[in-house]
Amino acid sequence: MSEIKQQQEEEREVLLSIYDGDPAFKHLSPTVFQYKYGEDESPKSFLLEISWGASYPAEKPSINMDTFYNKHIVPDVKDQVVSQVKEEAEQYLGTAMTYTLFEFVKEKLEELLAGQPDSFVNDVTDSIDRITISGTQALESASKKMVKKEQLSKAQKRKQWDRVDGKGDRPRGWNWIDVVKHLSQTGPKQSPDSELPTTPSPPLNF
Repeated sequence: MSEIKQQQEEEREVLLSIYDGDPAFKHLSPTVFQYKYGEDESPKSFLLEISWGASYPAEKPSINMDTFYNKHIVPDVKDQVVSQVKEEAEQYLGTAMTYTLFEFVKEKLEELLAGQPDSFVNDVTDSIDRITISGTQALESASKKMVKKEQLSKAQKRKQWDRVDGKGDRPRGWNWIDVVKHLSQTGPKQSPDSELPTTPSPPLNF
């Protein structure tokens, strides 16, 4: 086993011993470790992930804040944590440093989280509520307009049906009742062609 591998093995055993029973610590793989700061559901809770490269501890470990758990942490805070942890790691090159870096963040937690809003989750919830209320009001307004439009349309259709048929013409027989009334009052009107010619009576011979 190479010296680097031996150093990593020894440090891994020490970490597992120190953090045994600590629910905030996670050993994801032989070279990847996480530590959670703060309580679950807290707007200031986050996970710090430290990964060892092939040359660690002769080189600095990888510092990661881009985990799903940290989705609520603002970018400036993420950058601040990564930057300060990397800077702290510079002075420990060549020696075991993972435990030291996790503890460094504990000590500097308040300072590192200075830019993280205290009510970040509440702000998001309020925004969602406002969007929901606005959307509901818009739907109710649109529904009222549609109902009003539908009622006017039906009234107009009934009115138009009384006047014309679907083609825009007056329906056949629409005034038959008026015609019948008129004829009953005036009698049938004969045309000149229908009148019978009168012929003179022949003279009577006595």
